[in-house]
Amino acid sequence: MDTKPMGKVVMLQGTGSSVGKSLLVTGFCRIFAQDGYRVAPFKAQNMSRNSGVTPDGLEIGRAQVAQAEAAGIEPSVEMNPVLLKPESNATSQLVSMGKMSGKMRARQFMTRRERLWGTVTSSLDTLRSQFDVVVIEGAGSPAEINLRAGDIVNMAVALYADSPVFIIGDIDKGGVFASLYGTHALVSDEERSLVKGFIINKFRGDVSLLEPGLVQIEELTGVGVLGVVPYLTDVYVPEEDSPREAQMSSESSESGEVEVVVVALPHIANFDEFDPLALRSGVRLRYVREAEGFGNPDLVILPGSKVTIADMDYVRSSGMEGKIRSHIWNGRPVIGVCGGMQMLGSSIHDPDGIESERRMAEGLGVLDIETRFVGEKLTTRTEGKIVGDRGLLAGARGMAVSGYEIHVGITESDQGASGVMETMDGEAVIGYTDRTGRVLGTYVHDLFKNEAFAERIVANVARMKGLDRPTESEPFSQEAEFDKLASYLRKSLDMSRVYEAMGL
Repeated sequence: MDTKPMGKVVMLQGTGSSVGKSLLVTGFCRIFAQDGYRVAPFKAQNMSRNSGVTPDGLEIGRAQVAQAEAAGIEPSVEMNPVLLKPESNATSQLVSMGKMSGKMRARQFMTRRERLWGTVTSSLDTLRSQFDVVVIEGAGSPAEINLRAGDIVNMAVALYADSPVFIIGDIDKGGVFASLYGTHALVSDEERSLVKGFIINKFRGDVSLLEPGLVQIEELTGVGVLGVVPYLTDVYVPEEDSPREAQMSSESSESGEVEVVVVALPHIANFDEFDPLALRSGVRLRYVREAEGFGNPDLVILPGSKVTIADMDYVRSSGMEGKIRSHIWNGRPVIGVCGGMQMLGSSIHDPDGIESERRMAEGLGVLDIETRFVGEKLTTRTEGKIVGDRGLLAGARGMAVSGYEIHVGITESDQGASGVMETMDGEAVIGYTDRTGRVLGTYVHDLFKNEAFAERIVANVARMKGLDRPTESEPFSQEAEFDKLASYLRKSLDMSRVYEAMGL
């Protein structure tokens, strides 16, 4: 009986977290797509509060959504079958095949293989049966010797797929050669045989200065360096790990700018959705963790949260509450997204302990809504329209918007809040404002990717600030950014060696 040949694979692993694996996988996906291959990304297990929604309403890591976009395809749950969303230092919410599947405690880490390995392998097999190439991303480091017995994401996957592996080191952190050498030394002989090259990432300066080290690391390990990738400051791809890596505008502030502050909550989720604002000319965006750094912004954003009640406590105890109240009292606008919108309301109820041991917390009370955590998590892509026309949304009535929703809470309003954003069919309210229109809350993520919406918000904030004219910006093109990334990688890496290692 004839069987369909399985797609080729290549795997990018790292010497540690935040070395650039997600970015380089995105670039590889773009390169293979440009070269005419049907390509898909794959990451067996992600640990991140940044997530997105597939067309069929399943939740996966945000990075895999971006990688699928770079590949020119829609994301699917098989691209990230296991997602861990940290709730505390010891507990994460487990999302398996796109659905919430309880919690996983740190002590269960070593036993997760028996529970999840079949899910991982079947997902990878499905992708390989559908695509010419699958680009696999590792997590952390394959040399974490205390975690190897429970591995479902690094060398265990490479061995299962018989995949060539390229190991990435971050030279910006320092010690890159020791990191590459140590990683190579600590994996097993069988795993080491799969390593076909090293990639040095985030280099600043003259590559010729590295040449003695490039030669010596090959002499020590028998593995050559595929290339040296520069520290890329002019390419935008959504980040995975933390707002430290989020897109931020310049530190200087000018009178003609709109200044935006995003409150960096301890359990912040999907922080990168505000990057399109930072990328606009005339906008300065900052992430603020402490009340002392709040400053005097023109717009404040309360972002999504994985643990809303705990983050509401932080807003209160950190002094952020007073800053936000003074900001509103002075007639300046605030936007809350998802958990941020819930915090703007009068109260948050969690009767079943879905997110917290606390059953109720008072919100900021600046938006006349109440939220109750009940039922299953809603994960859906959303098409909506603006039905309000004042304050932040002045001039936006009738505007179509799109994004996605990921939340458990059900939010209801009394007379004091107006429904200003609805689903396209008009059956559900997905955004509210107060009577002034300067306090806006919504359940829809990724709104600022809607060019007309972002332009209208910035223009209205500029008007509130008293600027002579609204700030204008060139339309942002994510496709152009993917192409730019691919161009950098083609110049920096010997892609012919990648194709050779893959048997293409």
